Amino acid sequence: MPDDVAAARAAAEERSAFSHPPVDPDATASYGDLPDQVVDFYAPRVQVGPGGPVPLVVLLHGGAWRAAHDRRHVTPFADFLARRGFAVASVEYRRGGDTPDTPQGTAGAAGTAPAAGRWPDTFDDVAAALDALPALVREVLPQGDARRTVLVGHSAGGHLALWAAARHLLPADAPWRTDRPAPLRGVVALAPIADLAVADKLDVCGGATRQLLGADDLFEQRRPYADPALLLPTGIATTLVQGRADRVVPQAVAEAYADAAAKAGEVVGLTLLEDVGHFPLIDPVADACAVVAEEIAQLAW
Repeated sequence: MPDDVAAARAAAEERSAFSHPPVDPDATASYGDLPDQVVDFYAPRVQVGPGGPVPLVVLLHGGAWRAAHDRRHVTPFADFLARRGFAVASVEYRRGGDTPDTPQGTAGAAGTAPAAGRWPDTFDDVAAALDALPALVREVLPQGDARRTVLVGHSAGGHLALWAAARHLLPADAPWRTDRPAPLRGVVALAPIADLAVADKLDVCGGATRQLLGADDLFEQRRPYADPALLLPTGIATTLVQGRADRVVPQAVAEAYADAAAKAGEVVGLTLLEDVGHFPLIDPVADACAVVAEEIAQLAW
């Protein structure tokens, strides 16, 4: 496909995904004291199955770990999943650039994109949110069954989902390390930035992976603490969903993670969607979004 045609299609997909009105959550709860340390909860809109608590989808949004995109842009997707019968917890976390608790203009050099991620704050928040969620679900969203949790992330959120599922494999001195695997039914990572080294070579999101780890000279030093491709095998059922026409996070990134898993003796599902780019995976009107819901359901129910 000619580049101009592919670019036009990708732009149309992005416009569609961002065209839906935000959907307010049924409740919001804090897992910390800072403005970004919150979780939005969506109750299931329909009952699927015999009744009682339903599987919980924990959603981590994308946006290159940058402040420009918060959880608001995935509220239509969260609502879409709630209308499929899931309980949904959409997690916010601190990102790079200007955030509510960061003085304006302190992140990112003049004339450049705001820094992606905040080391170690982004990781602190995701770990804290996942640790707090079982109690929050019991209090705020009793329809959700935290014992049947599927962790879902898109793009940069896909990276964080894969990382969160691998905390038991972190180096011994990592502050986020757990002593056992997370009690998850599985992980569904959507166009994830799943291999930081490959993403860096491809300059995904304008150098975002290097910014996430703080600085060029710290990239290799911090990768063992942050790169899901180095934290395998997890022992947790994992599926990657990737559009073959993705111009934001190319297919090669997901394939690199799947290859690393295979070398570690773990089978990771890789669902490749023809003629699909980056954003249809979270666009409720796109066919690809229905595929995503089905992948979640296969792990959750």
